[in-house]
Amino acid sequence: MRRLRRILLVALAVILLLPAALVLAYGVLPPPGTPLMLIRLGEGESLRKDWQPLDEISPHLPRPVIAAEDNLFCSHYGFDLNALGEVLADARAGERTRGASTISMQLAKNLFLWPGRSYIRKGLEAYLTLHVEFLLSKRRIMELYLNIAEWGPGLYGAEAAARHHFGKSAKALTPREAALLAVSLPNPREWAAGKPDGYLTGRAATITRRIGQLGPLLDCIS
Repeated sequence: MRRLRRILLVALAVILLLPAALVLAYGVLPPPGTPLMLIRLGEGESLRKDWQPLDEISPHLPRPVIAAEDNLFCSHYGFDLNALGEVLADARAGERTRGASTISMQLAKNLFLWPGRSYIRKGLEAYLTLHVEFLLSKRRIMELYLNIAEWGPGLYGAEAAARHHFGKSAKALTPREAALLAVSLPNPREWAAGKPDGYLTGRAATITRRIGQLGPLLDCIS
């Protein structure tokens, strides 16, 4: 019994301390890879990524990403409670639920977890999001997110995406190009920012207008 108790205590310590240690490490070091990258490699895809500090990424990119993915990124603590409430209301009504993942939640998922929609994975995502939010600054969260997000088959991060879709560095992206990259994030394997269809073009225009409406909600990345 004593040995079992010791094993359980060690397991509990690992569960509690390992995520914090990894998040703190990623607070200063670029992640070497992500589970999704390994999965895609196993499926035979290439891997193109090139880490860039946030200061070497066009300031035009974080703004539309926030406007498209998470309007309250600068003001929440990892979770958009209003959006989660709407999702729960839709579920109770038997309607199809919408996504309510914040950028912090997406980063936690991308850094540590596998694709999927199971309750176990969502629970782990929420637990890891707490570590991300309380151990990293908003600028670091954005920097990590922009560097590991999938932007097409085999494309990870803003630099690889900018090179592939627009033939330039991430630092040289124009507001229109940045908006197109931002709106392609929900489905980057189907929506090509460099060859936008009518829907993507219209969505990018909508997001560009929204940026002007967010005002101080963008202050944390400036």
